[in-house]
Amino acid sequence: MTFAPPAARRPASSGRWLGWLPAGVVCAGAVAVFLWCGVSARDLAVFAAYLGAGVALPGTLLWRALTGGGRSTAEDVAAGLALGYAVQVLAYLPARAAGAPLLVLAPSAGVLCAFACVPRLRRHWRGRASGECMPASAGGAGRERMPGWCAWVLASVVAYLIAWSTINLYRVPVSAAYVDLPYHLALVGEVKHHVPPTLPSVLGERLSYHWFVYAELAATSWVTGIEPVTLVYRLATLPMTAATVVLVAVLGRRLGGSWGAGVAAAGVAYFLLGPVLQEDVVFTTRPMFTAWASPTQTFGALLFAPVVLLLTGGRRCWAALVVLLLTLTGAKATFLPLLLAGLLVVVAVRWAVERRVPGAWLGVAGITLACLLVAQFVVFGRGSQGTTIAPFVAMRGLWGLVTGVAAPELAAVPVTPLLVLTVVHVFCLLCVWGGVAALGRRALEPSMSLLLGMGAAGVGAAVLLGHPSDSQLYFLESVRPYLSVAAVCGVAGRRVPWAVVAAGAGVALLATWIAVPGDAATRVVVPYLVLGVVAAAVLVWRRGAVLAVVALLAGYAVPASARELVLRVVPEGRETEIPPGALRAGRWLRAHSSPGDVVATDLHCRPVEAPGCDSRHYWVSGFTERRVLVEGWAYAESTLSRAELFVSPYLEVPFADPVRLAANDEVFRAPTAENVRRLAEVYGVKWLFTGMNPELGKYARLRFRNSSFSVYRLTAR
Repeated sequence: MTFAPPAARRPASSGRWLGWLPAGVVCAGAVAVFLWCGVSARDLAVFAAYLGAGVALPGTLLWRALTGGGRSTAEDVAAGLALGYAVQVLAYLPARAAGAPLLVLAPSAGVLCAFACVPRLRRHWRGRASGECMPASAGGAGRERMPGWCAWVLASVVAYLIAWSTINLYRVPVSAAYVDLPYHLALVGEVKHHVPPTLPSVLGERLSYHWFVYAELAATSWVTGIEPVTLVYRLATLPMTAATVVLVAVLGRRLGGSWGAGVAAAGVAYFLLGPVLQEDVVFTTRPMFTAWASPTQTFGALLFAPVVLLLTGGRRCWAALVVLLLTLTGAKATFLPLLLAGLLVVVAVRWAVERRVPGAWLGVAGITLACLLVAQFVVFGRGSQGTTIAPFVAMRGLWGLVTGVAAPELAAVPVTPLLVLTVVHVFCLLCVWGGVAALGRRALEPSMSLLLGMGAAGVGAAVLLGHPSDSQLYFLESVRPYLSVAAVCGVAGRRVPWAVVAAGAGVALLATWIAVPGDAATRVVVPYLVLGVVAAAVLVWRRGAVLAVVALLAGYAVPASARELVLRVVPEGRETEIPPGALRAGRWLRAHSSPGDVVATDLHCRPVEAPGCDSRHYWVSGFTERRVLVEGWAYAESTLSRAELFVSPYLEVPFADPVRLAANDEVFRAPTAENVRRLAEVYGVKWLFTGMNPELGKYARLRFRNSSFSVYRLTAR
């Protein structure tokens, strides 16, 4: 990178402050948004103070000490935040298990004291890279400042994500927010009071789920006193998202050779989507718009980015790597398998090129495999949450959407149309990441082999695995940043034919207007076939015009991407699912009960029109922070493991223990002294949470009532 001569620069102090101006503007905007959306000034101040001094600062100091630091302060802070989160989670688990959750502060306090008192550690406050783990190309050759234009572009990306979140979450009442947020809230309450946790909505059900992000939120709630509902519905995921944007750009800058490549990588990762040539028929390229809808994905993505930075930096930084990998065991189930696949590709390529086994890469693969085994056998308890080997599940569902065929007939669809749809899906992926074709011999470099190996594994998992709610697509989302970096590296330093991009966008628009005779499947496939033929014709017409074809494919993606980005910030009408008074009743019960108390409720199904019972009902356990005998069971391992793809949808699978459910519901439907006593003695229930049910007052003590809900206490006999 070329810098201006010293005489032409502003004073160092002036430049340093101006460099942080974009981040400051975004932070000020976020503060204004949160205040506007009802977050108190006290909660904002305490959250920022703890995140900065208790997580990011010690994490940044550790990152610099263990790795030698990156080439910019932004890189150190973003990677340091990820490392700080990892240390926080690993400290909270034993602290909570020991009954002293505030001991989570001990590692942060110890790090700050050590770096303030030990002379050889003090230099890390100044951020001078020592190159202990990073090669000269990464950090050892000295620091650099992120260019101002780059900082403003990345700030704009984060600002867009804030605007999207404001419209779709922050300004939405808790009672009408995204369906899964009460589930996340319930898990925060569970991990706030119990380690190891169980599923709070089904008493005694093992939690076969990646739950470490809830440990982070629980620790933050303990230290700051902020309500979990404020963290889940407002504050928690934005810092994780912003840091991930920075780290994707940093990785693109490192491998692409310029900050322009870094910005392009972030842009492709977040904003370039596959072409959509027929409304409601999407061959998904899995956008990264799950920041708050899936906190586990957001947390895992942030932890994974510095792992990739370390592995593409040359020398291994084992201490930081092990801490991050250990936290990934319970952060998100997708990342460790993808990393292992990428590492094995690197080992295979290195062996083929150098005719020797690369010991360092093999060592990282061994550590990753060990962590993967810990995740599967310790964290998940051998559970799969319904994930199974089932090729073409996503395409089978798409075939049903196109043709109108419904389950169980979808299970018998022949493989030929599914293969055709899969080919079209791969074509859509190439429209976003076709730049990998221009890598040439760079694909044999260890860093590129790692990214491409992970990318191939992500695409393969999306095609070959199945899940009752299509969660296998998180594998594709998890590798989106790294395929984007590889694609940008393929075209970095080359002149992009923007005229071809514009032509491609125009052809894509024309393809949407093609009137194709025939059945629905033909009308879907033929427009994509037209785009593929045009790309092939360009390649044949000008032999070796790979970059022109890549640009043409990207042009196909532009119209759908622009439309999607506009629709993301258009408000949607939402229906209230949680009745008024629910939060107040839940918090009353939380304040007047103990964490070990068991609650029974007759609230199991969401108030929506659906066949059977949509058992994604979790706000009772979420608002009360108490374990419930039976509330919602949709995401229980005992439910998902019994859901047969295209045969029995998981929302229609009945509760696994009908005897317990009958005993629970009988108390509310026809209470008697005997069935109330049985609920207390056999299942250990102490509280009943329900609507208006005067009959219960004959057998239990009414302790709370508002316009919608009642809370009863079972008296000991």
